[in-house]
Amino acid sequence: MKIHVGKGEITVGLGDIADQETDAIVNAANNHLWMGAGVAGAIKHKGGAVIEQEAMAKGPIPVGTAITTSAGALKAKRVIHAAVMGQDLRTDANLIETATRGCLWLAEQEGLGTVSLPALGTGVGGFSVFHCASVMVGVAIEFMIKATLLREVRFVLYDQEAKDVFENELKNRFTAHHH
Repeated sequence: MKIHVGKGEITVGLGDIADQETDAIVNAANNHLWMGAGVAGAIKHKGGAVIEQEAMAKGPIPVGTAITTSAGALKAKRVIHAAVMGQDLRTDANLIETATRGCLWLAEQEGLGTVSLPALGTGVGGFSVFHCASVMVGVAIEFMIKATLLREVRFVLYDQEAKDVFENELKNRFTAHHH
């Protein structure tokens, strides 16, 4: 699914974020930036331990912020590590919102035209996928209206249910905002 916003688009797809060919992919990280299970584990497994080593050298970072590293063996150029949780591995809407905005801002700053994001905080963080979609899609629309270099924000969901939730959120927002 694809919706045009500003100079670019927001898309929703099904798949493994580690396989995306966008300029950047976003990792759902903890603030010390070690890569454990879930999205982080998949990225480390496919991209190599070099990603984790580089990330940890930049940490710890405040929860709700993000940093970039190289992408190892991945197809993406960069990995943006969004610290959506601390060492307690819990998250909340404010942290997800701040981290999402931080990721998009970093992509724009580094001239990365396309970025793939997972449903931040819904795995290990235990956050509701419905609430997550509402927060992340809202931030993406707001950001893309003003973005100049960023051309595509791609939400990549691991299962059909989550993909449906993100698609519905995007449809609903778009219908509400533009009609």
